[in-house]
Amino acid sequence: MAGVTKHETTLADGRDLTYYDDANTTLPRERAADARHLDPRPVTATMRQDPLTGEWISIAASRQNRAFLPPAEQDPLAPATPHNPSEVPSNYDVAVFENRSPSFGPDLGVAELDGLALGRTSASFGRCEVVCFSPEHEGSFGTLSETRARTVIEAWADRTELLSALPGVQQVFPFENRGEAIGVTLRHPHGQIYAYPYVTPRTQRLIASIAEFGPGLFESILAFEQSSERVVLSGEHWTAFVPFAARWPLEVHMLPHRQIPDLSATTDAERTELAPLYLRLLRGLDALYDTPTPYIAAWHQAPVAVARDDIRLMLQVTSPRRAESKLKYLAGSESAMGAWIGDIPPERAADFIRQGIAKA
Repeated sequence: MAGVTKHETTLADGRDLTYYDDANTTLPRERAADARHLDPRPVTATMRQDPLTGEWISIAASRQNRAFLPPAEQDPLAPATPHNPSEVPSNYDVAVFENRSPSFGPDLGVAELDGLALGRTSASFGRCEVVCFSPEHEGSFGTLSETRARTVIEAWADRTELLSALPGVQQVFPFENRGEAIGVTLRHPHGQIYAYPYVTPRTQRLIASIAEFGPGLFESILAFEQSSERVVLSGEHWTAFVPFAARWPLEVHMLPHRQIPDLSATTDAERTELAPLYLRLLRGLDALYDTPTPYIAAWHQAPVAVARDDIRLMLQVTSPRRAESKLKYLAGSESAMGAWIGDIPPERAADFIRQGIAKA
């Protein structure tokens, strides 16, 4: 893993914790044990089927108890101290652990989800993990060093491979929510990984589009966007662009130049280029205004068992920020009907983002 080393251990309640150390780390190999006395883990949530769409909704009541914007001295993702017995008992470069209040899991199993009926339920099998990008109290992926960014990418790739092999997991989704405007409840630089017991609705629609268009959909999209004025960054292995039919005021997609189903399938050269390229993109978005830009950074990956030769790994970064002090809220048309109305022409947005990247 490009010099990155990992150390696996468990927390006091049995949850998995993995440390990923930078290639140039100064940390010792020894890791402290979790000395806390914790309550038993919550029972696995229940999913309910919506008969109008066939989609499954996880009802995870334990999430109501999660921390909400605590002060730095009570940061649950910081390395533990005698006054702050946090989730991570030792100092770290990057740390990944099972979420204490998961939407999916902790139980694993194969959910029987085919069919449609009233009153259908199923256990919310799967796993939810927290990825701590840094021991610092504040920041985001874009504030990391290039070395640390590479460590996070290695962790994403490793977790994708490991989670994909768990019983019943159908799709793995790494993502970062950044900013209180998005709904972030912890300022600590971190992301999450969800391992779902089903193929997500968004991906099911993508599979239907591939069936209609043909297996070369992603190759065609990449060529179409590369020939447009919407490209904002490009390298030997990756191209980032504002999509032709962007929904959000700020929206950038990034595609690898070859067919790759997920992060675990990327090469050393692709990961080496991705770290600085992704940092340039996020820092460019932050340079657009005087304050940091809220966003969701979503790594769309192929499902574990279907369409892996057709669905290409894709990063989608979206922000509701439509002006320095204005946000786009999903009102009636978008929320109720899924009929989107764009606020800014994608070509103009691409030019604006390129200016931010140049400024950064």
